[in-house]
Amino acid sequence: MKKIGMILSSLLLVAGLVTGCGSTPAPEKSSSGEPADVQAIKDRGVLKVGVKVDVPNFGYKDPKTGEIDGLEIDLAKAVSKKIFGEEKIEPTAVTAKTRGPLLDSGDVDLVIATFTITEERKKSYNFSDPYFTDGVKLMVKKDSGIKSLKDLDGKKIGVAQSATSKKAIQEAADKIGVKVDFLEFSTYPEIKAALDSGRVDCFSVDGSILFGYLDDTTAILDDSFSPQDYGVASKMGNDGLAKLVNDTIGEMKSSGELDKLVQKWGLK
Repeated sequence: MKKIGMILSSLLLVAGLVTGCGSTPAPEKSSSGEPADVQAIKDRGVLKVGVKVDVPNFGYKDPKTGEIDGLEIDLAKAVSKKIFGEEKIEPTAVTAKTRGPLLDSGDVDLVIATFTITEERKKSYNFSDPYFTDGVKLMVKKDSGIKSLKDLDGKKIGVAQSATSKKAIQEAADKIGVKVDFLEFSTYPEIKAALDSGRVDCFSVDGSILFGYLDDTTAILDDSFSPQDYGVASKMGNDGLAKLVNDTIGEMKSSGELDKLVQKWGLK
């Protein structure tokens, strides 16, 4: 009987361990009842957000006033209102290369910076539902004679460091047997300057970003590749904040407020 009792005890212990491994912990609560990560932001008194400052209509810093505005700034303000009841944001300029590391280090709470949701990135960060969908496009000089990706065979394409544009264009080029070379840059103005100077033959990024750099000497081709869903990113483990952000976006979609903001900023 003693042996049977020991066997039953062992089975119960194993069952308990298995049950524990399969459970998903709820966000840690603070004494106020708020998720601990959200309460920490409240206690600090400001929401730190990584944003673009070189993307007109999404996140752009006016060189005259120093003010940053755009769709993604408005989204940051909406999340801030959800946390504080008013707008309390501290924007930090990020690029495609720096936004992940700044989130990892805790220098920013959120990244709202034309950050495309991918399965690979979801392994490292919490992403909200998409708030905007775009596609990778191509900008060329009007007098270049380039009409499609096929005409870029043997030519150079300027892309942003750590962006998804390079992969999207490379896959599309491989499918049609076109050989292209890439030059990577830190910022979008650098790519536009390289296009204007002839260092690259094409500037490639999401279409809505390219429209902010369109001028009388350039054209955006009809080709479009790899749909890009933009999401708000937060640090893995900050699940309370991730839920609050997603709830905010969901409410903005349901109320039509998000559509109004997209129209406000002239985005397609």
